[in-house]
Amino acid sequence: MKKKLITIFANNTEVSLETQAILTKKLIDKGYTVMGEYSADSELIICIGGDGSFLETVHSCDFPSCPIIGINTGHLGFFQEISPENLNLFIDDYEKGEYSIQHLNTVVATITTVDGRQNRHLGLNEIVIKGRQSYSVHFYISIDSKPIEKFSGDGILVATSAGSTAYNYSLGGSVVDPRLKLLQVTPIAPMNTTAYRSFTSSILLPSELSLGVTPEQRENKIFIINDGIETGYSNVKDIKVETSETAVHLLRFKNYDFWNKVKTKFL
Repeated sequence: MKKKLITIFANNTEVSLETQAILTKKLIDKGYTVMGEYSADSELIICIGGDGSFLETVHSCDFPSCPIIGINTGHLGFFQEISPENLNLFIDDYEKGEYSIQHLNTVVATITTVDGRQNRHLGLNEIVIKGRQSYSVHFYISIDSKPIEKFSGDGILVATSAGSTAYNYSLGGSVVDPRLKLLQVTPIAPMNTTAYRSFTSSILLPSELSLGVTPEQRENKIFIINDGIETGYSNVKDIKVETSETAVHLLRFKNYDFWNKVKTKFL
């Protein structure tokens, strides 16, 4: 009988590395093969750390098709469900199949430059579009190719439902149940004066609509930040942000409740 393969990633904190060593031994004793690098044959990815480590794992594995579960050794731990002291319970529930799969939607930005080149950036939490540090930006914003406003401010953030509790929340955006498939467009330090008029609160878009962003001055450098990964572009013609068909598959156990986690983390 072929041994089952599980991949474990951990950040470099002492508690994460200790948890990784303990969990690896427990899984090997159960007959699993455990690796520290992602393989397409992995049936499960376990990420030990905080939410930042979880996002890093998702990107390093190129948004894998197999399920992911998080063990929280960080601070907030919205993606991370398991505590290090509950490893035996986690293994037992996993082997009994007492879990569900939560499919988290992602967001993608397609950047087209003046010379016609295109690049795509995928995010689980959000896409941020902004200018150089300390420089305001001026964008023409459209929804489903229909002009909406001329935005002026530090930038805009487009969050998934799963990302609503991250940077979006710190900007004053709404908390959204991850079971809702939508995009939330939240302004970053918008200008609202007699010279500049911009939305000052979030806009919620159904998943079938896209957001268009056209820089007023193409020669200015624009930065795209997907889940904290920053890429700079010059001579941007336009940017299209939309819901991606790619999903992240999160393992959830029977006692998981999103709104209880919101209450315990924020209230």
